[in-house]
Amino acid sequence: MTYHAGIIGTGGIAGMGILGMHDEEAIGREKIDASHAGGYAATDDVELVAVADVDESKLDTFGEAWDIPADRRYVGHEAMLEAEDLDAVSVCTPSFLHRDHVVDAARSAAGPSVIWCEKPIASSVSDAEEMVAVCDETDTELVINHSFRFTDKLRRLRDLVREEGILGDVKSVSAQYRMELMRNSTHVLDTLVYLLDARASRVSGHITGENEALDALDATESVVDAGGGGHVVMDDGTFVTVDCTIPRDVSSMTLSFIGTEGKLYMNNDDGEWRYWSLEDGEHVERPLPGIEGAWTWEDDYEGSFANAAAHVQDLLDGQVENYSPGGAATRSLEIIVGFYLSHYTDSTVDVPLPGPLREVPITSW
Repeated sequence: MTYHAGIIGTGGIAGMGILGMHDEEAIGREKIDASHAGGYAATDDVELVAVADVDESKLDTFGEAWDIPADRRYVGHEAMLEAEDLDAVSVCTPSFLHRDHVVDAARSAAGPSVIWCEKPIASSVSDAEEMVAVCDETDTELVINHSFRFTDKLRRLRDLVREEGILGDVKSVSAQYRMELMRNSTHVLDTLVYLLDARASRVSGHITGENEALDALDATESVVDAGGGGHVVMDDGTFVTVDCTIPRDVSSMTLSFIGTEGKLYMNNDDGEWRYWSLEDGEHVERPLPGIEGAWTWEDDYEGSFANAAAHVQDLLDGQVENYSPGGAATRSLEIIVGFYLSHYTDSTVDVPLPGPLREVPITSW
C-alpha cells in the first residue's frame, strides 16, 4: 500500500536546506535529503504528493526541486487540507505557527492518521497541550521531530539507562549546547527528558537576549528566542545544570550524567561517548553494550529523517508505538518557558506551570 503525504511549509527543514547544517551553495536551490521530503523519499511506501506555503516563490522552488505537480502546490495550508486526501502531514513552519497548522490538519477533511511536526512542539505550553488533546480526540498520531530519538544509538542508550540501569539512580546532569533555546537547545533538553524519563519540577533560569538566527536567516521579524539556561530539579530528584548560551561556531552538544552506579559523557559534536561503571568505589571505563562509536552529525543526524519517515510509515501500518509523542515534547518546552519566566520574574518557577503561565509564548524561527 502506498500512503500519501503533504507538507505545510516549504523552507529549509522541509527539503531545501538549513544554514549551518548544509552546503550554503545548495540551500534554497537544491533538494536536501536530511529533511522531511528527503525522509519520505527514502521510504518504501510513503509518497509526497502535495505541498503548501503562503510564499508562492518558495512553493514553486520547492515544487520544482521535489517534482510536485503545479496543481498540487497550494497557496496556504487550508487549500491543501481541503483538496487532498492525506495519510500523513508534515508541519515545517516556524514554531509559533505549529498550533494552528497541527490543529487544522488534525480536524481537516484531508484526514491524516499521522502528523509529523517540527520541533519545538509549539511556542507556549497551552498550545502544545491543545495540539496533543486535539490529536487524541481525532485519533491522530502526533510525532515531534526531535531528531535524536530517531537514531538507533540514542534509543539503545535509553534502554541502557532506563531499562538496564547502567547509571543506577541519576543524581546530576550537566548539559551544554548552542543558542537559541527554542530553535536549537530543545534538542539537548529533549535528550535529557528522553534518557531520564522525567519531568521538570522546579526551574531557575537566565536569558542572555542574544539571537544568532536573526542575522543568519536575514529575518525581517523579531522573535523572543535567545540564548539562556539555568538549573532544573527533575521530578525524580535529578539536579540539572543547563548552559545554552554558546555561539554556534564554538558550541559543542555535551551531556554528563552522574549516577549511583556509573557516569556517562556524551559529546555529539566531537563524536565521543564514554561510560564508566562504578566498581568497588572506583569508576572503571567500559564500552557501552550494543553501541559502536558515538552519535555523529554526519552519520546519525543525516539518517534521522529517513528513520523518522520510516517510523511514520510504521505508525500508518499500525506496527509500533510513537517514539516521539507530543506529550513528551511538551516536557522540554516546559523547561524553556520556565527559564524565561524565572529570568523575567526573578524567581524560581514550579512545573506544571499554573494556568496563565501556560499561555506565555516564546516565539522562534
